[in-house]
Formats: sequence, C-alpha cells, structure tokens
Amino acid sequence: MTVYTRPLARLIEELQRLPGVGPKTAQRLALHIIKRPQEEVKSLADALVEASQQVGVCQTCFHLSADPTCEICRNPNRDRSTICVVADSRDVIALEKTREYKGLYHVLGGVISPMDGIGPEQLTIEQLVKRVSHESIQEVILAIGPSVEGETTTLYVGQLLQPFTRVTRIAFGIPMGGDLEYADEVTLARALEGRQNLS
Repeated sequence: MTVYTRPLARLIEELQRLPGVGPKTAQRLALHIIKRPQEEVKSLADALVEASQQVGVCQTCFHLSADPTCEICRNPNRDRSTICVVADSRDVIALEKTREYKGLYHVLGGVISPMDGIGPEQLTIEQLVKRVSHESIQEVILAIGPSVEGETTTLYVGQLLQPFTRVTRIAFGIPMGGDLEYADEVTLARALEGRQNLS
C-alpha cells in the first residue's frame, strides 16, 4: 500500500532516478514542487524539456552545447595550442571554475572500462587523435581521474598522442586541509611525483 496519491508517487519515483537522489530527498523535492505556484512548476517543466531537446555536444570538443560549436571553442581569446582532455563535461565545468586554464578542451565521454563494456571505440579518442594530428597543438594535458579505468585511459590516449605533440598529465596529491596519515599510498606517490620547486 502506498501512502502517496498516484501522481505524487510517480513524481517521487521519477525524481529518484536522478543521480544522488534517494527516497527521502525525492519526497522532499516532490512535496516542495507541488506546493509551488503553478507558473513556477510550469517554468521548471519547460526548462527540463528545453534543456533535454536543445543541449547536445560541440562538434569540435564534445562538451555540452546548444550550438554546433560551444562557447569555449568559439572564444578567440582561448589558447588554441593547448588541449585539456577530460572524461566528462563536469570536468570542464570544474576546471573552468578555477579560472586558471585558458586553452581548449576535449571531452572523451567516459573512460575505458572493459567491465562496463566501454572500449576506446565508444569514446571520442579517434576524433581527438585526428584533431591533434591536423592542428598546431603544442601540448595535450590529460586531466582524467586517478581510478584504475582513468589510468588505463590516460596511458592509452597518451601513447596515441605522443607521436604528434607534447603530452602531460595533471598532478594528483593531498587536498588542502588533508592529513598525510589518511592519504592512501597512490595519492601520496602522486603527490611526490607532482612536486614543484618552492618559489
């Protein structure tokens, strides 16, 4: 027996499909939504449909875009000699928030994961190699997470690109406020590898 009326139960069920949304959060969101004025609910629904219909990927870098070419690729002020390779558009957003990186991006669309049936063919690796081999790229920065799958992807992509340009990877290490005793061996090893001169 359900304690919710059918339309509310369906809304809660649909909200639970979102990543990171459990039953209690879905219930809280659903109850909040139905208490909002009708025009606010309609505006939310319209935004969901519009984003779903209009947002695709950039034909150059495969980052999310409503246009054939994304704003980053169109921006004439970006450094066109550097490409930062990431697994997902969320990584582009995270890097852009730092305001440190001024080059272009390439979104692979995931990482190589044989257990999940994802091989190089399912990612945009071929397009990346074509892009690097045909453009004047001086450096490719691999910014893929340090998981087993991420490491596999980094090594695979790096080997393919090394004949064409300089390939680097971002350093991984200890987060600000983190204690060394709680860091795992791989993180500590990466922190040592990525060490820099004190200026």
